[in-house]
Amino acid sequence: MNALREAIRCGRLTPGTRLPPYRTLAQDLGIARNTVADAYAELVEEGWLSARPGSGTRVARRAEPLPTERAPRPQRPAHRRVLHDLMPSSPDAAAFPRAAWLSSARRALAAAPNDAFGVGDPRGRPELRETLAEYLARARGVRTEPDRIVICSGFAHALKLLGRVLEGPVAVESYGLGFHRELLEDAGLATVPLTVDAHGALVDELPETGIRATMLTPAHQFPTGGPLHPERRTAVIDWARSCGGLLVEDDYDGEFRYDRQPVGAVQGLDPDRVVYIGSVSKSLSPALRLGWMVTPGWLVDDVLAAKGPRELWSSVTDQLTLADFIACGTYDRHLRHMRQKYRRRRDLLVGTIAERAPHVKVRGIAAGLHAVLDLPDDSEEAALRAARMQGLTVEGLGLYRHPDSTMPRRDGLVIGYGTPPDHAFTAALDALCLALPDLPDDDG
Repeated sequence: MNALREAIRCGRLTPGTRLPPYRTLAQDLGIARNTVADAYAELVEEGWLSARPGSGTRVARRAEPLPTERAPRPQRPAHRRVLHDLMPSSPDAAAFPRAAWLSSARRALAAAPNDAFGVGDPRGRPELRETLAEYLARARGVRTEPDRIVICSGFAHALKLLGRVLEGPVAVESYGLGFHRELLEDAGLATVPLTVDAHGALVDELPETGIRATMLTPAHQFPTGGPLHPERRTAVIDWARSCGGLLVEDDYDGEFRYDRQPVGAVQGLDPDRVVYIGSVSKSLSPALRLGWMVTPGWLVDDVLAAKGPRELWSSVTDQLTLADFIACGTYDRHLRHMRQKYRRRRDLLVGTIAERAPHVKVRGIAAGLHAVLDLPDDSEEAALRAARMQGLTVEGLGLYRHPDSTMPRRDGLVIGYGTPPDHAFTAALDALCLALPDLPDDDG
């Protein structure tokens, strides 16, 4: 009764609105029909409702909404409608190979043994782990055996598992995904930022920290771009060996390199000192929730203990399908196709900025699904506001900066070029150029 009075008073139920039959409402609320019937009858007596045979129960015509401080006049939302999605790290959802995936699913299910449909092994299906061991060795230079691969539901899941295994603080890049740091911190592990430059993280800072674990994106530093310099790749392995440390390698965008062959995984330099993590979130779709963690042999049991005695996270049927999808060569063909498609988009982005905003430098374009646009000092927030006015969703570089970093702050926009459909990409770039700041006035 109170809820109905309030709904009528503030105008959510307007005069003449027909209420549901009391039997229906009683069933929906899980209460006795007589309770609803009595409530309706009381509100009719009070004048809030009217009831006529054959017409049902309605809000009384004379029960006009009254002004109330608790029901202010609705305000027009301050945000504008999103017209163009330029968020980083998102693949082209329309490019998911549905027909090929369905064909692999049919073959995989037809060939699956009966035990595949029982309680799942926390390591993951052997078919997928065997296929991944071969594929990662061929495509990423990873050295492993199927028994050292643990299937996860993505990078975040793998990191949560490691958070329950690692001890002490973890060194991370000064610019990186905040939610990755949060996952470690939620597990009780402090994160310590490492300086990042054009050649990746300054790993020579590691010895002085006393830390024995670090997480890096060596293939393509996210979000600033660029692979870890060869000397630093060797140096981080030397550090891990000298202190018994561990490198967590996020193979971010490892498959999408455009100007030369992909850089191999650091894991190949020392499989006993690196945990290698990958997924299909960008190469296929984040909706699949499939990833893998290649662990040193001495860490496998601890990771499995953290995961639990059975598979609760990744669909066995999806694992079987992915195994077939990779084994039959479709995954390689899909990656080649998407590499060409994303390269065309990257080239269009770079060319458009060079033509219409030549004062804005574009960085981090050798690989991945995003680029960083350098902006003049103290212009990032204004650019983000201008982007929202143009109906753009973009992110500022400052969002990725570690709160404890001592690096000088840099202004920029992180622009993803994977998500917009082909027919809308040019319009998205037009809107982006309108949001960029003008060339700074040297005389100002």
